[in-house]
Amino acid sequence: MQKIKSLMTRQGLKSPPESLSDLGAIESLRVPGKEEFRELREQPSDPQAEQELINSIEQVYFSTDSFDIVKYELEKLPPVLNLQELEEYRDKLKHLGLLANQRKRQLLIGLLKSLRTIKTLQRTDVRLSEMLEEEDYPGAIQLCLECQKAASTFKHYSCISELNSKLQDTLEQIEEQLDVALSKICKNFDINHYTKVQQAYRLLGKTQTAMDQLHMHFTQAIHNTVFQVVLGYVELCSGNTDTKFQKLQYKDLCTHVTPDSYIPCLADLCKALWEVMLSYYRTMEWHEKHDNEDTTSASEGSNIGTEETNFDRGYIKKKLEHGLTRIWQDVQLKVKTYLLGTDLSIFKYDDFIFVLDIISRLMQVGEEFCGSKSEVLQESIRKQSVNYFKNYHRTRLDELRMFLENETWELCPVKSNFSILQLHEFKFMEQSRSPSVSPSKQPASTSSKTVTLFEQYCSDGNPFEIQANHKDEETEDVLASNGYESDEQEKSAYQEYDSDSDVPEELKRDYVDEQTGDAPVKSVSRETLKSRKKSDYSLNKVNAPILTNTTLNVIRLVGKYMQMMNILKPIAFDVIHFMSQLFDYYLYAIYTFFGRNDSLESTGLGLSSSRLRTTLNRIQESLIDMEVSADPTATLTAAEERKEKVPSPHLSHLVVLTSGDTLYGLAERVVATESLVFLAEQFEFLQPHLDAVMPAVKKPFLQQFYSQTVSTASELRKPIYWIVAGKAIDYEQMLLLMANVKWDVKEIMSQHNIYVDALLKEFEQFNRRLNEVSKRVRIPLPVSNILWEHCIRLANRTIVEGYANVKKCSNEGRALMQLDFQQFLMKLEKLTDIRPIPDKEFVETYIKAYYLTENDMERWIKEHREYSTKQLTNLVNVCLGSHINKKARQKLLAAIDDIDRPKR
Repeated sequence: MQKIKSLMTRQGLKSPPESLSDLGAIESLRVPGKEEFRELREQPSDPQAEQELINSIEQVYFSTDSFDIVKYELEKLPPVLNLQELEEYRDKLKHLGLLANQRKRQLLIGLLKSLRTIKTLQRTDVRLSEMLEEEDYPGAIQLCLECQKAASTFKHYSCISELNSKLQDTLEQIEEQLDVALSKICKNFDINHYTKVQQAYRLLGKTQTAMDQLHMHFTQAIHNTVFQVVLGYVELCSGNTDTKFQKLQYKDLCTHVTPDSYIPCLADLCKALWEVMLSYYRTMEWHEKHDNEDTTSASEGSNIGTEETNFDRGYIKKKLEHGLTRIWQDVQLKVKTYLLGTDLSIFKYDDFIFVLDIISRLMQVGEEFCGSKSEVLQESIRKQSVNYFKNYHRTRLDELRMFLENETWELCPVKSNFSILQLHEFKFMEQSRSPSVSPSKQPASTSSKTVTLFEQYCSDGNPFEIQANHKDEETEDVLASNGYESDEQEKSAYQEYDSDSDVPEELKRDYVDEQTGDAPVKSVSRETLKSRKKSDYSLNKVNAPILTNTTLNVIRLVGKYMQMMNILKPIAFDVIHFMSQLFDYYLYAIYTFFGRNDSLESTGLGLSSSRLRTTLNRIQESLIDMEVSADPTATLTAAEERKEKVPSPHLSHLVVLTSGDTLYGLAERVVATESLVFLAEQFEFLQPHLDAVMPAVKKPFLQQFYSQTVSTASELRKPIYWIVAGKAIDYEQMLLLMANVKWDVKEIMSQHNIYVDALLKEFEQFNRRLNEVSKRVRIPLPVSNILWEHCIRLANRTIVEGYANVKKCSNEGRALMQLDFQQFLMKLEKLTDIRPIPDKEFVETYIKAYYLTENDMERWIKEHREYSTKQLTNLVNVCLGSHINKKARQKLLAAIDDIDRPKR
């Protein structure tokens, strides 16, 4: 009633009576006639006179309403009536009209107040409209409800029934506007606005209905939001004002998004959906806070209505919790539809990565929002990623083949502290945040509690704000369109990295002089750069990594593959499998170019380990397309398998491996082989990172790749450098010189044979050429050791072969062999630091075997299977006639035959 009173006061009206119980008398009130009004007007109007009249009236007339005045006066009449006396007494009683008038006045005042209240009720619609405009929904509802209550008091008036109907319509109108106000919460939560709306629904007793409506509005908001965002971009890019797009279904509308607008549209889509989810998150926060406050109030005050309130609170809590999953599912489905509406395989790598980054961030939102693993999003983006990545990887493999076939195996000069982490492609490994997040939005410090996105962006900002320069962060031309870089593309060919910083500009420079830091003029020719590279730059630093431009490109590719894998873990296995193929193909190319030599395998020296041979066979079968042209009769499956394979690469004709002056392309072989070893080391470095994202069931693949393939990289050194060692020394000339020596001498010789000097001269020449090559390319100690070891091993085996060609030999001749070999060892040890000398025992044991008896020799033959059948047979034949007879010879030859049989 206070609202009505205050309203009446504002309109200049007095409050209605507190009690309206006496208003019924108004209906029996008779309107006074003219004579009575005249009589009333004739009464003294002087207040003092009126007061005197009132004082003269008997007290009994002021008694209760049940007092019967007529009966009282009649009883006072005398037994005998006198007309004159009666008229005089009547005139005297007329002063009682004052009381009647007073009673009439009071009744009329009550009537006036009631009429004013009715008038006020009829004019409340104006105030209600004002309150709704002010969004004072609780006030409007409270006023409307009070008006209905007041109107029920005056329901006996015919005008009130119409007013009641009007108030009911107004209340329904308020509820409609309240529903609209509730829907606004979905896109932009405002705590004051929502508090008013909830208070209003509580006054109506419809808090559960409000919650049902709210969830319906959130569902509708998601649909309307995504449709409007996509529609805006489609209409903008269509360039016309045609309204046909507005009639399309959302799924069809998504197919009209252009590639150029795809990423901005996706970002805006996620930004808008974030606002909806944030509003829901803040709605839940509001209810949680107010539930706690209500619980505290209930414990301190009355328990009236607590049971009903608790029921409402429980209903709302369950509804909100259930709504989390439902809303996130709606978001996932809308974004999935958008993702699958465009073929992403045509996108540039950086753009595709950015799409993955946005979706990865959205999945993070989903996990924080309702603990979801976002299976819908993961599956849709996995399909797009696998499709994109297959095409991308196939192109990269073909590109890698072109690079390898055009590679001249010259050093790419980098500083000794070069690390792959300095490359742009591996920057993500140093960042805990996602690439699209603004640095300013990162928490100032890392605490034990991780700050969620909802906490971080609750009041300001949006996690899907695109950095304007996201495409400019990576400006390097990683993969050139062909094997030869143009002047503008030299940036990826020769790079040096500052030792004290990882400033990106260092990575972008074309060619940085270590002394001056200057970059060359762009017009400098490739040939000039090559000559400067050889003469002006310190390429044989002790610790400088040996790698080529192709190696660097493979490493960059690995970084890009890892970026995708890091963002999209569900396709981690596919990415790692493709990544392993990059390494496989590089290893196979190095072997094909520099290590394939069938004659090596026939030596029986085991230069290629069984593990390496198994790996090479696996690569050839699974990755290398050995067919020259497509077979028209091949099955569809076979054709598909061929698509997965790459033709075997061919060494560039610019690489010469036949010149003795260059040690048969030793510089190129070193650069190629050691670049593979360097690449293997980088894979070893990355293994923990790969293992962390690899699905548990697929980990055996990764372990096998490392144990069977990556670890075999250094094993390629043996067959590759063996080819150099086999040509670097003229072993055939030595055999010819040894054939001219007379070994059946009768006296002890003090001078060694000339073939020893010739062999040592070959080693001296090899040493000089090795030093010359080392001026072009740093030769790591393991490589130098392998080269010397191979040459010495081949020389020693040639010496044994020369001794095995001897037809006749005396004891003095055997002593001469020992003299020659000791001379060779003494001089050789001055040329190399290799200790012990490889195969030294191989020569010495063979020479000493000449002195063995028949029984000892038979046992010796069975124990020394490292010698060839020819060498063993010759040993037996030379001993014939000196201390072995023919019978013993047959026995020993039979033993040799037994050893040789399994080999045949």
